[in-house]
Amino acid sequence: MILHTLLDYDVLRVIWWALLGVLLVAFALTDGFDLGTGTLLPFVARTDLERRVVINSVGPVWEGNQVWLVLGGGAIFAAWPQLYAVSFSGFYLAMAAVLLALILRPVGFKYRSKNEDPRWRAAWDWALFVGGFVPALIFGVAMGNVLQGVPFRIAPDMQIFYDGSFLGLLNPFALLCGLVSVAMLVMHGAAWLVLKTEGAVATRARTWGMGAALAVVLLYALAGWAMATHVDGYRITSDIVTQGASNPLFKTVAGMEGAWFANYAQHPWTLGAPVAGFAGALLALLGLARRREGATMLFSSLSIAGIVLSVGASMFPFILPSSIQPAASLTVWDASSSHLTLFIMLVGGMIFLPIIVAYTSWVYKVLWGKVDAAGIRDGNGHAY
Repeated sequence: MILHTLLDYDVLRVIWWALLGVLLVAFALTDGFDLGTGTLLPFVARTDLERRVVINSVGPVWEGNQVWLVLGGGAIFAAWPQLYAVSFSGFYLAMAAVLLALILRPVGFKYRSKNEDPRWRAAWDWALFVGGFVPALIFGVAMGNVLQGVPFRIAPDMQIFYDGSFLGLLNPFALLCGLVSVAMLVMHGAAWLVLKTEGAVATRARTWGMGAALAVVLLYALAGWAMATHVDGYRITSDIVTQGASNPLFKTVAGMEGAWFANYAQHPWTLGAPVAGFAGALLALLGLARRREGATMLFSSLSIAGIVLSVGASMFPFILPSSIQPAASLTVWDASSSHLTLFIMLVGGMIFLPIIVAYTSWVYKVLWGKVDAAGIRDGNGHAY
């Protein structure tokens, strides 16, 4: 018996759809507080020492946190090649902007302290802000466009054509989703700073975090209302073939108002995702108000996981709908790699993902505790 036949093709497809969600959540939870901290830097730190406290709170871990972004991109490339082709071509300029912003982070970390000139350091502080704010915004804008459908088409010979533009991505609903993303990562960054810092920085972070948590609740509710009333979802109108070849053109699809909410009615347990999004933000707000540092970080993580997973839960089995050729929409059943490829990747993932989780957990355990401002002042034990 060939090993990969031990798991059905449709089961493997669903497993990799779920694993992609896990990787996105892991990236949002780990690198998310880095992005939120960078966004908050100009607002929670007023002196050079306070800014160095903020930077050193993420300095030892931000680089390792990006492994989840690399893993997510690699998983899309290997498990969902058509998704990779459409998203990385259609969102090319947006991703270039994210890449440039992310490049500012290591440069800012490394160069900021090379010169004591206040103007030099202030410039790099704003570079770190851009490196946090821009990716947070664009990732949310991308999700907003995915929910609306992306303007791509597939020719009979399976060539993929993207007919949109960069400015077309900046539509009102997508920008609203971008604001949801910024608010939830600012909340997460504030929860991290409250956990890792003391004094004035922690006090300001708590204030900003409470505002961000409230904004998450309001903006997420507004986005849900807009999705229900102004954004058409998509439904497969032909027979669903789960074991067929990866050819999206073997089905018919129609856009329907409120279609993204049908999964919640059909599978009520999926309501746990949006409920977690709302509840986590409200509990994080309460945790910040009551100065429960550890609980706030957990509740903030719960909110982010719920919001990210709610996108996948509402869209299943779609992973990237087409707004101009609905039949070409990519789904879990027709956009994956081969049966054997998914199986080999699953074996590799079962080996290496636990290793990554183990060494990441060990690093956080070693680096646990608050950033010592006195140590920064004396030049002992801190990198930046």
